[in-house]
This record gives sequence, structure tokens and C-alpha cells, in this order.
Amino acid sequence: MSDSWPSPPVPANALVLRGRRFDAARPAVMGIVNRTPDSFYAAARYTDLGPGLAAVDRLLAEGADLVDVGGVRAGQQGGVVDPADEIERVRPFLLAVRERHPDLLLSLDTWRSEVALACADARIDLVNDTWAGADPELVHAAAQLGAGYVVSHTGGLPPRTDPVEVSYGPDPDEVVHDVLTTLADGAARAVAAGVPAERVLVDPTLDFGKTTRHSLRVLQATGAVAGLGFPVLQALSRKDFVGETLDLPVDERLFGTLAATAIAGWLGTTVFRAHDVAATRQVADMVASVRGDRPPALAVRGEPR
Repeated sequence: MSDSWPSPPVPANALVLRGRRFDAARPAVMGIVNRTPDSFYAAARYTDLGPGLAAVDRLLAEGADLVDVGGVRAGQQGGVVDPADEIERVRPFLLAVRERHPDLLLSLDTWRSEVALACADARIDLVNDTWAGADPELVHAAAQLGAGYVVSHTGGLPPRTDPVEVSYGPDPDEVVHDVLTTLADGAARAVAAGVPAERVLVDPTLDFGKTTRHSLRVLQATGAVAGLGFPVLQALSRKDFVGETLDLPVDERLFGTLAATAIAGWLGTTVFRAHDVAATRQVADMVASVRGDRPPALAVRGEPR
């Protein structure tokens, strides 16, 4: 009888980084440390080394599986950050984190190949290219470093471009078709460049090159993104599509973020990039258990003795 019940359309695809496997039974939570003075979420800004290292300690204690470090704000606001400035922001910090946590999985959020290569001695495990291959050499840098690579979708916009009057056509599903085509092509390029398929993540990249309506539709289509056969990364945390949907400022977007996280998890997301790690960890694990992929951590209530 249970065979007739609705089930998740696509299982979460496995991600393997440095021998560690994340999948439907063990979704990954990626904590965020922004080495910027102007990140859109003030609570994630860590320009000083000491507080930044303490933040990493806290993220790990809350259940983060990997930590994503970035040195440039995604949007247009804020000053120009050239490659040398970006390297100065992220490299010393990554080295300090690596010394403090030798086994931690580290992700570098950058769109520049020179930045990734400059951080080679920090043993980067993942290159988070949030600007869809704007630097075509970045995927090759990731392969050279032996790191994983995040394929993203920005609707063709260059780095640090905020969407204005974005349209993918009259059909509301055109944005989904564009996302799927772009991610499939980007994943194929990553594999061709030498990144093993198990280390290639696909990120629909909500908000980037998208209106709120676009982001909501793409979130609904997470199962189709997972159907591409690569592990899915969803970066949902406190984003503008949550704020516009609920008419809330950044500091009040946690509950909306967690609702979106639950939907994304049910539809096959493997990795969640999050500011609020403890809450995201609980949601991701609970959804995995409801799906039937993860056993309860404790099961004693009413169990036979």
C-alpha cells in the first residue's frame, strides 16, 4: 500500500570531498564567514582575524560540515575590491583556519582564478564560483587544486551585478529551462576540465539574475535541478527573495529561510549554505528523516523492550 504514497521525486545526489560523503542520509550544512565590511547580513561580517576564527569554532559546534569564506560582497554596493585586495582578505584567514582546524572542509567563495590559486597552500576543498564562470580559468584552477567546484546560474550577468528588469520570456518556466541548461553545460565543462563528477555541485543561485518570482519558481523546480545528476547546493539564507515574499528585513528572515530550506531538502538538495547553522542543521536532518533517508538519532518512545 505504501508504494502508492507520494514520495520525493529525486533523491539527493552524493557529494564527496576529501573522502567525506554527503547525500540524502547525511545532507551537508555550509557555514558562512564573510571577510567583508559590507556583507548584506551584518552578523556574518568578520573583518578581524580573532572574531572570524571564533565564528568558525561556533559554526562547527553548531553542526557545520564545511565553511565558505568570501572576500567580496556579491552585489554592487560597497567599494571596488581588486584581486590583490581579495587575496589579502581571504588568504591569511584561510591559512589561520587551516592551522586551527586541519581537517575542516574549506570552501572559497570567489569568481577569480588568481584568488583561488593564491590560496593553494590553505588546501581549499571547494571553489564556490557564484558568478557562473565569469572567469573561464577558475574551473581549471579548481581542478588544479584538486578541489570541488560549484556551478552557478546568474542569467548571464557579470560579477557584482544586481538584477534590473530581468525577463526570461512570457512563460514562467523559461527561467527554469535557462537554469537547467546553464547548470548542465557548466557541470559538463567542470568534468571536462578534470573535476570529478562527485565534486561538482550545481547551484540554482536564487536572487542572482532573478526576480523574486523567478527565484520562487526555481526553488519549486529543485527536483529537476537534482535530476541533472549532480549534488545540489542551495544558498537560501536570508536572501532578498525571502524578504520580498514576506516583506521582511534581513534580520527577520530566518523563519522564511527555514521554510525554503525544508522544501529544498525534500526535493533533493544535498548542501545548504547558511548563516544560521544550528537551525539549518536541524531542518535538514529532520527532512532527511521524514524522507526516510536518515534514521532518528534516538528512538526509544514506545519501542519494544
